[in-house]
Amino acid sequence: MNFPAAERLTGMSYLDVNGLSLYYEEHGEGEPLLLLHGGLGSGEMFAPVLPGLAGHRRVITADLQAHGRTADIGRPLRFETMADDIAALIRHLGLARPDVMGFSLGGLVALRLAIQHPDLVRRLVLVSIPFRRDGWYPEVLAGFDGMGARLAEFMKPSPVYQAYARAASRPEDWPLLLDKVGDLLRRDYDWTADVGAVTAPVMVVYADADSVRPEHVVECYRLLGGGRRDAHWDGSLRPAARLVVLPGHIHTDVLAAPALAPAVTLFLDAAELVPPSLEAAPPG
Repeated sequence: MNFPAAERLTGMSYLDVNGLSLYYEEHGEGEPLLLLHGGLGSGEMFAPVLPGLAGHRRVITADLQAHGRTADIGRPLRFETMADDIAALIRHLGLARPDVMGFSLGGLVALRLAIQHPDLVRRLVLVSIPFRRDGWYPEVLAGFDGMGARLAEFMKPSPVYQAYARAASRPEDWPLLLDKVGDLLRRDYDWTADVGAVTAPVMVVYADADSVRPEHVVECYRLLGGGRRDAHWDGSLRPAARLVVLPGHIHTDVLAAPALAPAVTLFLDAAELVPPSLEAAPPG
């Protein structure tokens, strides 16, 4: 992968899990942080932010099913099964509750990981994700509805395809990937109840011109315990959840925001985050 030389690639390997040969890389040393990429991409998506994260952390990037260097297998793409794949990777590496950060499709996998395997996640960073399908703008959903193999040739000049072709063991599977991702993104889902039950502290990150509707962003933050009341004069009623809005960015370039890595680092390095009782003190 084309990561800057400033960070240290310490290992790359495959893990056989759930019938899948899952590719992953490790960068740097320290407390573990697992990164999950967006749809049609790979761990290479995190190149802009990786040097800022791997300076004092053991950062692990994984290529999800049918993406990057992880070849496809005969099962549909589902957030739930990909989350189980990542749970198996965490156990294989012997990680004791690593921090997990996911972007877009990978953020939805990360959220399912925290829902299905709460014992495996210490803190969670979710970048540009809707916890319910209607959180996307209608025009984004229309794009999902049209995604499929018929776009394969049209997309070949794009940077997305060029990155896929560099990494994929079977570049000829590009049309199949578009079909499978399209099928996944057309499926309805609503994880409202699950989000409110997540036990790990969560930071949600969005671009200020994201593909996710702003009212959905606020709803997500409130479900996580934020935005419900004043934090009190001394911050004692500040919620465990964090909300970051990165100005001047859109969904497709939010990982390149200079403020992203510092915001993530501050959240992951913060002292223990405990959600306050809403009755702990009166407002004012």
